[in-house]
Amino acid sequence: MSLLTIREIGDPILEKRAKEVTELTPRLKELIENMKETMYAANGVGLAAPQVGVLKRIVVIDVTMDQSDPMVFINPVIVEQSGEQTGYEGCLSVPGKMGMVTRPDYVKATAYDANMQPIEVEGHDLLARCMCHEFDHLDGKLYTRLVEGGLVDSAAPEEDE
Repeated sequence: MSLLTIREIGDPILEKRAKEVTELTPRLKELIENMKETMYAANGVGLAAPQVGVLKRIVVIDVTMDQSDPMVFINPVIVEQSGEQTGYEGCLSVPGKMGMVTRPDYVKATAYDANMQPIEVEGHDLLARCMCHEFDHLDGKLYTRLVEGGLVDSAAPEEDE
């Protein structure tokens, strides 16, 4: 496995819609493993394939950061959402900054897992926020367009997520 380069704000690939995955090739399996390793090395809780320069609808998430069982979402679709939460959000593609963002407090998504088996995942609180954030990357959207009141240095707020 190897660490991948995380693309940063201003890179045009972050503004493009990722393509559906139709077949899980050995190359995509390797990509998923490298994305997990890259996410953990960067102390992130989620990473989308466009963030590492690959326009495929693949996301890895581990809000526990225990590195034991990261979730893999291939071709995710949010099918239900409710509630509201507002809190600080950061992004590996926008280093050193964060901003106040309002997201649903609950989301349900369908997707395929790392074996291309259908899954349904319900997320609350941080997991719901992370799912929305990472899935937005697949549509070329950065959280910065949702920030209320502007970006701040990530070291500033005490309630860092």
